[in-house]
Amino acid sequence: MYKIVRKKELNPTVTLMDIEAPLIAKKAEPGQFIILRVNEDGERIPLTVADFDREKGTVTIIFQIVGATTELLNHKKEGEYIQDFVGPLGVASHTEGLKKVAVVGGGVGCAIAYPIAKKLHGLSCEVHSIVGFRNKDLVILEDEFKACSDVMKIMTDDGSYGTKGLVTDALKELIEAGNQYDEVIAIGPVIMMKFVSKLTKEYNVKTVVSMNPIMIDGTGMCGGCRLTVGGETKFACVDGPDFDGHLVDFDESLERGAMYREFEAKKREEVCNLFKGV
Repeated sequence: MYKIVRKKELNPTVTLMDIEAPLIAKKAEPGQFIILRVNEDGERIPLTVADFDREKGTVTIIFQIVGATTELLNHKKEGEYIQDFVGPLGVASHTEGLKKVAVVGGGVGCAIAYPIAKKLHGLSCEVHSIVGFRNKDLVILEDEFKACSDVMKIMTDDGSYGTKGLVTDALKELIEAGNQYDEVIAIGPVIMMKFVSKLTKEYNVKTVVSMNPIMIDGTGMCGGCRLTVGGETKFACVDGPDFDGHLVDFDESLERGAMYREFEAKKREEVCNLFKGV
């Protein structure tokens, strides 16, 4: 059992939790993920490590409430426990040797982008962060990104905060202003990563994307997280989650990612009904 030592609502649909898991905190690196179960009968879901504190022995997760399991998890309170918390899994993001990087985050994907930006900043890399949200109410981790960014741009679809537009608008502006990036790191909705990669390919800028498809066992045995990269089948849980954005078949990933959307919505509604009146 793993104790929830802190819980914080970042916006109406996104929650942060610090989980007491000293062995995972000791080895976790940006880009890696964990797999958890809320209770004994629960499903296994992957969540990226959003941060960690080796001294306190805690691992931070940030999740969006979209299905039954995240709904159940969100009803847990500080001081309560979750059943399983396994990791760190996946290959850590490459950060060594980079001198100037643009980190692009979209929505809850910013929770994955932040620890990478933080580590790069700690390695004296010049970090330009671009984060995008639908509106002001959904903005998360603004202060955290500002603390580790040499340039910070916030974009909103409706212009209610920061600059109105897409993250690709800001990235194009920075590239055309003469910024030469060793790498662009894009993390967020698949459709966002697709168009970031399409843009950077025009400018021949190396681009890494974080693919987080459906996962079950997290060890490469089930094949649920397969995707096509450069014409080859890869498994996000053991080969990734980071891949060359110019080689990923995003259309295939978009199609597979939508397979269970209706099922997820139905199961979440069932869980919500269980908690009504509690």
